[in-house]
Amino acid sequence: MSQDFNLLKLVRPNIAALKPYSSARDEFKDATSNQMIFLDANENPFENGVNRYPDPQQKDVKSMLSNIKNIPTENILLGNGSDEVLDLFFRAFCVPNQDNVITLPPTYGMYEVLANTNAIEVLTVELDANFQPKVNDILNTQNNNTKLLFLCSPNNPTANSFEASKIEKLLTNFNGIVLIDEAYIDFSEDESWLSRLSDFPNLIVTQTLSKAYGMAGIRLGICYASTEIISILNKIKPPYNVNQLTQQKAIKRLEKQQVVQTEIQNIISERDLLIKALASINWINTIYPTQANFVLIKVDNATKRYNQLVEKGIVVRNRTHQPLCENCLRFTVGTSEENEKLIEILKKLN
Repeated sequence: MSQDFNLLKLVRPNIAALKPYSSARDEFKDATSNQMIFLDANENPFENGVNRYPDPQQKDVKSMLSNIKNIPTENILLGNGSDEVLDLFFRAFCVPNQDNVITLPPTYGMYEVLANTNAIEVLTVELDANFQPKVNDILNTQNNNTKLLFLCSPNNPTANSFEASKIEKLLTNFNGIVLIDEAYIDFSEDESWLSRLSDFPNLIVTQTLSKAYGMAGIRLGICYASTEIISILNKIKPPYNVNQLTQQKAIKRLEKQQVVQTEIQNIISERDLLIKALASINWINTIYPTQANFVLIKVDNATKRYNQLVEKGIVVRNRTHQPLCENCLRFTVGTSEENEKLIEILKKLN
């Protein structure tokens, strides 16, 4: 990124001037103190475990993530799922009906949905035949109103990671903010871009507890960025966006790092076994490389095979209508029993 990078030039003027809402728990920081009588937030006083508002800054969860990821807490923002975090980026940096963002299809569909929700134009640059970013095309597509570039790596639905050299060139030459969505990073051999966060003021990395941590049901998304970016996002996030139960569940799961790592290794091992078994099925034309907890395959007729699997009680994802994914199915890696059942059924289909 150029040395004259100025974040304030990218922030919407009304957001830069906005005075954030100050909640009761923002004004009195020690919300966990048992010695105080809290009459400041209009809460129900009868204790039931959730009658008080949650910590608006999720300090305990951030502290644990800070220790695990070696990232200061002031560089972390939490959201009600990654989708809320992604939405904050549009609202912080993109002026409706004026600015645009760049996405690289095939990719996670919510980028475009959130852009449309916020009346932001989406400029698309399809990945190349190897599902890698076309760096020069991306840089040539940006214009004075381009604020965000979305890189999903490992990518959904293609399962591959983007080459580090390509990402670095984009970080260095893109005029806006580069967001790297690392929802599947725990299944990848590649290093997270968190290690380069201090090198690029225009870098945002998002992660989640939904995949490797197995907590899709609690909806906790994580944003890592410069203190300046986090400060802007904190101005506009809802005051109590991560509920108390989510925070409690997240802490308990984050405490079990060894269990999580064991599950990750199990999924990777099952993924390798699944790929080997898929290679013996003659109507599967291509098994694409994967660094995620799923496998993308090209088959003879994706819709036919999808319907056959549903009839046998197995639901996969038909991606045939995505760019570059004609006749492609996406299989999430299940338990060994689920994977064995899948292979058994696949071998019997004709």
